[in-house]
Amino acid sequence: MTHEPGTVQLVHVEDIAPTEVVPGILHKPPPAVQRARGWVYDFAPGTRWPEETCTKPSKATPWWSGEFIDCGRRLTAGSFVVFAPGSTHGPLIQSVARMIGITLLK
Repeated sequence: MTHEPGTVQLVHVEDIAPTEVVPGILHKPPPAVQRARGWVYDFAPGTRWPEETCTKPSKATPWWSGEFIDCGRRLTAGSFVVFAPGSTHGPLIQSVARMIGITLLK
């Protein structure tokens, strides 16, 4: 197997410049590819997503660290959440936490 120069991108999450969603929630967008977009969110304790979110495409999300409550369920690091298209959610964060996910694009 060979790789053409520029076809593989490596980035460390800590090297991605964050943008603030709301106070206490930072978004770190890793490089995207044609059919998928990754995302990283860092949460401070006691934060809540600013509005209930309606999922357009499906999302598969491993909860990387910390703890959160969504849809009445407490999820801890290592939990894996799949949001179906049209589902709604609005997590409440209990501790310092990080969410990493991938959204598949059409």
